[in-house]
Amino acid sequence: MHPQPAPVRIALHGAAGRMGIEVLRAARARNDCQIVAALVRAASTWVGEPLSLALGSSAPELDFVAALDPDVEVDAIIDFSTPNAIQTPLSIALQRRIALVTGTTGLSAERMAELHAASHHIPVLWSANFSLGVALLQHMAALAAAQLGPEFEAEILEVHHRNKRDAPSGTALALGRAIAQARDQDFDQVARFTREAHGEPRAPAEIGFAVMRAADVIGEHTVLFASNGERLELTHRANSRAIFASGSVRSAVWLSKQAPGWYHMTDTLSC
Repeated sequence: MHPQPAPVRIALHGAAGRMGIEVLRAARARNDCQIVAALVRAASTWVGEPLSLALGSSAPELDFVAALDPDVEVDAIIDFSTPNAIQTPLSIALQRRIALVTGTTGLSAERMAELHAASHHIPVLWSANFSLGVALLQHMAALAAAQLGPEFEAEILEVHHRNKRDAPSGTALALGRAIAQARDQDFDQVARFTREAHGEPRAPAEIGFAVMRAADVIGEHTVLFASNGERLELTHRANSRAIFASGSVRSAVWLSKQAPGWYHMTDTLSC
């Protein structure tokens, strides 16, 4: 019998946030990885508190900490924090030469450039959505765009809860970019974010976006391709935030075994 590989050792940055807690739960449910550090802001009231405070008695015997112990060995770091805090996990990943998985959205062009630059030295996976279903939706949308041709017009509808601030969502934008790339278009030239009552007629090549915000909707995305006489709709609905946490942990386990480079969620579909 072949010996079981050692669990992938994961540090989690933003561990006390809503997604951070979900990631802790998702990692606990797997046997191929383990959380070895739960990092929070230095000013957080969670510093020094045991993980059991958030996860119950079956939690790993760890405390929430403000800094990574230099003696703790890590294979990958997962980040769900804020644009202003992302330099911390990025610095850790570069210093340790470990994989970085981040779901922090709202990053400036400068921060994204820093992530891309880091990918020359470490494996990096940034995604606005860690759902495997959404990754497949993005792949299918690109395939449909390439196969259906220019006579099919593309529209993207996204629905989220009332508290979501960015619009369109990062996932909707990623879907639009996938379609534009498949059609060999410049996304910035064909994306259409607003339509007023007396605006110009729809340009055939544009990719339209529609946004809805209501109640506690976790996330819904629909890609519509339409031509005269027929239409194709591809829809993904998220029923639990746990799917995003599970996808990020799965990605970290996979990414920890990859060479330096820039990776996408679609790259993990075969793992």
